[in-house]
Amino acid sequence: MAQTSLEDPDENPVMIATQQEMAEARLPLTHRDYCAHLLIPLNSCRFKNNFFPWKCEEERHAYEKCQYEDFLRRKRLMLKRKKELENNK
Repeated sequence: MAQTSLEDPDENPVMIATQQEMAEARLPLTHRDYCAHLLIPLNSCRFKNNFFPWKCEEERHAYEKCQYEDFLRRKRLMLKRKKELENNK
């Protein structure tokens, strides 16, 4: 999960996976985000289980939840910035 508080959009999330780990896992640059530490084991599990959709459900759920929480954090941050811009007019 993105290591951040849901209430504070200013708090910066922490990258858990290193650049080296992401490179070794061959993650595309577009997927090297705050949830990459969950995508690495998910992709490993998928590969080991021939990408069967009923396998790796826990890993997939954790990754998708992290992505959703990061989306909500970014959305709150943009709303906060929008309010600040409106107040400065």
